Amino acid sequence: MGHFDRRTDKGKVLLDTASPEDEAFDVSFLERNGHPVDVCHGPDPDALCPLLGGHGCEMFGSAHGIMFQLDLDQPQHRAILEQYRHLDADIPIRVVVGPSQLKRYRELLSPFEVLVHDPSAADLDGFAAEVEAADRFAR
Repeated sequence: MGHFDRRTDKGKVLLDTASPEDEAFDVSFLERNGHPVDVCHGPDPDALCPLLGGHGCEMFGSAHGIMFQLDLDQPQHRAILEQYRHLDADIPIRVVVGPSQLKRYRELLSPFEVLVHDPSAADLDGFAAEVEAADRFAR
């Protein structure tokens, strides 16, 4: 996997979301609070995510926090989340799933903070604060 330096772009958040209409509020809120956002809609169904292909992913590599909202019923999306399990523990990750996915994928989700609703302003504010704290402690 390629090497990316998380010391640059302090506060950058990676928003993994399959639904473009769900991202607008999250992106707007985070950017208004000083967090640049990269958005990834996941790999095309007939393509392999570069993170899984061993090529690395610049968006993933520069993220200081990750909000994961991809569909865990898709095997490739589960594999991406499995890769996130091996990240440095100082990188905040939130995973947004429905109640049925929470039950089905409980073991995969166990290391993450999980939301079973669309992120509210309070959820995003807490997440942003955790990203900022992780950046301060990384210095």
